Amino acid sequence: MYAVTDPTTGEVVEVFPTATDTEVRAAVDAAHAAGAWGRTGTVAERAALLRRLGDLHAGHRDDLAASIVREMGKPLAEAEGEVDFCVDIYHYYADHAEAFLADETLDVTSGPGSAVIRRGPVGVLLGIMPWNFPAYQVARFAAPNLAVGNTIVLKHAPQCPATAALLERLFAEAGFPAGAYVNVYATNEQIADVIADPRVQGVSLTGSERAGAAVAEIAGRHLKKVVLELGGSDPFVVLSTDDLDAVVESAVAARLDNTGQACNAAKRFVVVDDLYDAFVEKFTARLLDSATGAPLSSTAAAENLARQVEQAVAEGATLHGAGERRGAYFPVGVLTGLTPRHAAARQELFGPVAMVFRAADEDDAVGIANDTPYGLGSYVFTTDPEQAARVADRIDAGMVFVNGVGAEGAELPFGGVKRSGFGRELGRLGIEEFVNKKLIRTVG
Repeated sequence: MYAVTDPTTGEVVEVFPTATDTEVRAAVDAAHAAGAWGRTGTVAERAALLRRLGDLHAGHRDDLAASIVREMGKPLAEAEGEVDFCVDIYHYYADHAEAFLADETLDVTSGPGSAVIRRGPVGVLLGIMPWNFPAYQVARFAAPNLAVGNTIVLKHAPQCPATAALLERLFAEAGFPAGAYVNVYATNEQIADVIADPRVQGVSLTGSERAGAAVAEIAGRHLKKVVLELGGSDPFVVLSTDDLDAVVESAVAARLDNTGQACNAAKRFVVVDDLYDAFVEKFTARLLDSATGAPLSSTAAAENLARQVEQAVAEGATLHGAGERRGAYFPVGVLTGLTPRHAAARQELFGPVAMVFRAADEDDAVGIANDTPYGLGSYVFTTDPEQAARVADRIDAGMVFVNGVGAEGAELPFGGVKRSGFGRELGRLGIEEFVNKKLIRTVG
């Protein structure tokens, strides 16, 4: 089940043994036993470990990036950038954890005395991570929760076992005690048992809608809190511009990030009528010229995208592109002629294919942008600041980026609404998800 498959050839190059039931139970035992570390240590001590972990990521940048490329085909420069982002995240929480977790004094109006909110750990957490950002996804879950003093059992994607092992080694080398972060090569059935374990207090999953629904169902049955970061079909809304070429450059970057395999990549381009034809012409030419030459994560992923594109064409869309799929390699393309009524418009295309929609005006553009089961991120391009503020308020998404792409940061919360999930990661909000906000009320 856990194997490194070279996406450029489809060859299985390394296999890792799936955990036994005994090993899975031992992982939870270790994480539970390490809870004393989280309850009795100081935030400053844990912050120092996070800083050391960030330094180790920087020191092992080449190894981590190479492992990411080998397992899921990410272009090397992007894999290196992913590791750099991890460094930022670990250092960010190292710098801010004490302030974020400091006692919060409350104004007492119901009687004499005082009251504070004291933030502390809840215990063992289960993290279920995806393949598309093998190190970054772990960082944004692990950093804030280890800062709080929670301990982690981590199930990584089956196609990223080598990166998972390397990350576990770095946590140990940074000085985290045994059990604070435990990697486990578990099956879905074993993970269901982990969620049911009364010692596990919460679950964070980044992945598909199907996986999120399955995990949330089990967690709900056992009264466990979940954070879900699921799919997205983010709109890229173009309302006005005085530099169409610059907007097109941003659109191409937003579509081709991670070879189009990012949940918050722009996937639906909604363009007002007077800019539509020029945008499609320039965007198509620039997108085809910007092909990364990198494979998708697997042949199966490419086959799935091919089915979606074929369905869109069968529904009346026109595919602008060149080349044929070869194994995991998928040619870039642009789909036009779709409306929100078509099935493809309501799906997530996970790869280098864009959908472009014509909008009559601002109201129509907002309607198309919101006509999706997803609500993760979005992009708005306009020269009118009042319009930007107005449209940002009207878009149903967890994030809106105005006149820019690639503007995520360790200090900025990440998450969505609707079928894109719930909860937030990163920033101050990311450290608030799995925290016991204990009221301490002193009367006399």
